[in-house]
Amino acid sequence: MAFDVITVPGALEIPPIISIAEDAGRFPTAPRYDGYVALGCVIRGETYHFEIVSDQSAAGIMALGIKGLCIGNGVLTVEDEDQAWARARLSEGDKGGGAARACLDLIALKKRLRVGLGE
Repeated sequence: MAFDVITVPGALEIPPIISIAEDAGRFPTAPRYDGYVALGCVIRGETYHFEIVSDQSAAGIMALGIKGLCIGNGVLTVEDEDQAWARARLSEGDKGGGAARACLDLIALKKRLRVGLGE
């Protein structure tokens, strides 16, 4: 299974880069992706900025999913670094692995729906 890793400055930039990658796939020389796995971490700070970033990044990812993109959302929203590690570690929450599995499930369902679910 082939994949590319694209790094962005923050969680708010995840939905735009997924959209940009999807649009770029229309060009003959650009890669086309079956799905996307969004990974990141938003840690609560002292201001309301945490709610804006976490809400808007999730809303952006959901909007792209509703348009038909297969996206596993692994963006963590946590109180502190300890919570982030507890959710991220393979031996504990493995949220990144869960997001990847969700993406693969969505890709498989999308393919099934295109040919008919059958019995």
